[in-house]
Order: sequence, then structure tokens, then C-alpha cells
Amino acid sequence: MTNVLGVLFDTHTHLHDAKFDADREAVIQRMREAGVVAAVTIGTDLAASRAAVELAARYPDVWATVGVDPHEAAGFTADTLAALRELAESPHVVAIGEIGLDYYWDKAPRPVQARVFEEQLALARELELPVVIHNREAHADTLAILRNWAADHPWREQRPLGVLHCFSGDVAMALEAVELGFFISLAGPVTFKNAKKPVAVAREVPLAALVIETDAPYLSPHPFRGQRNEPARVRLIAERIAEIRGVPFTVIAQATAANARKLFGLPVSDEALHSLRG
Repeated sequence: MTNVLGVLFDTHTHLHDAKFDADREAVIQRMREAGVVAAVTIGTDLAASRAAVELAARYPDVWATVGVDPHEAAGFTADTLAALRELAESPHVVAIGEIGLDYYWDKAPRPVQARVFEEQLALARELELPVVIHNREAHADTLAILRNWAADHPWREQRPLGVLHCFSGDVAMALEAVELGFFISLAGPVTFKNAKKPVAVAREVPLAALVIETDAPYLSPHPFRGQRNEPARVRLIAERIAEIRGVPFTVIAQATAANARKLFGLPVSDEALHSLRG
């Protein structure tokens, strides 16, 4: 039986980020000591996607995604899409992402963001991979695109279609996304003292549709807010959700880890998970 510590799963981190170059081995060791059995390092552009795949190839408990986020959408070309398709053939890749819309920074024209989002959704469907969705202040347009993509998705009834990462919408949006076939991921903001919407989402979304993440090196949870984040701190997010829902920590840890494995199509047991990677 898996021990109590060894059940946490960080579904969204950026372990390949340069902020970890000086002490990456120590960060990963602390992750393991905190009971985090797996982490997914997330691509945000072509270079980061390559780095994520390379890093995942070196560590049996790290997986990768490949994708171009909305900040980089202006430079997205047919060659970019072809390169992502090739990278996604790696056995270490478990999803396409992070992809989506960002109307807060608006670093690319919104029609361009939408086109790049839809092209990568089509790639995920072609490759039969789930998607990791970035959405900031673009709730209505994100849902509209996801509704269209999910409507006739061939494996919508068999497994999750993807995850809305670091979810920032309200409960109504979360529940609609779950109905469409997506999971909801909560990150450091659910621990912040002024948190309202994340707390409501943590309370109301079915546990069967929740996963957790750090988004490290960003969004460090309380009491480390403002510091560089790391995967070991996903435990603090699980503890806060347990407090909000009034259940033991182990219930949240085990459920969110099981959901993460389902989301990314990974083995249920820790032993099988690690033996798959050697």
C-alpha cells in the first residue's frame, strides 16, 4: 500500500525553468521527500517544450507537456505546429499545453491567440492527448472555444479531455468546464488570505474533478507567498483544500493524485508509475 506521504502529484510546474538551474537536483529531492510521487513540467513555447521533454527524460518521476501559450502566439507558424507534433511523440509527453487565452497581458492580438489555441486543440485531438488550458481574464471566450472542441470529442466519455490550470474563474464556470469533460486545478492562490473565488471552487467542485499544482517557480502558497515556488509545496495546497472541505488531508492527497493519473493516462500505483519509466 502507498504510504500517506507518497500520494501527492504536482500537475503543473516548470522545473526546466532557469530559476532552478542552480539547485534543480535539490528541488527534486525535496519534492520526493515531501511525498510528491510525480510532477509534470509544462511547455510554454517551443524552446521551453524542448527543455521540458529533455528534463522529463532524465527523471523517472517527471513528465512533460508541449505547447505554446498565448503570450507567444504571435510567433506561432506551421513550422511551430510541426515541431510540437514531433516533440509530442516522446514517451515522456502526457499532454498538449499550456495553451489558451490571456486577456490580462494581451501579448498577442486576440484573434491570433484564438487561432493558435484552436490549432493546438486540433493537434491534441489528432494525437489523442489531453490539454492543459491557460485562461486569464478570458473566461467567456475560453469556454466558447472549449465547448466547440469538446462537443463531439471521440473520448469525452472515457477520460478527461484536459485541465483548466491555476483556475481563476468562478464556481459556475468551473462546473460548466467539468460538465464539458475537464478537470479543475487549484494552485497557490487558494491558500492566500484574501482568496474568495478559489476557496468557493475548492468547496463546490466535485472532488472527482479536482487536481492540484504549484505552477512553480510562480505563485508560491502561503506562508511562502512572493518567494520562488517549488513542487514540494503542493502539500500546502492539498492541506488548504482539506481544511476548506472539512476532510482529512489524506482524502484530498489520494483523490487528487488518482485524478492526475487519470488525466494524464498514467498507471494507478506508484510502483507501476516508476516501473513504466525505469
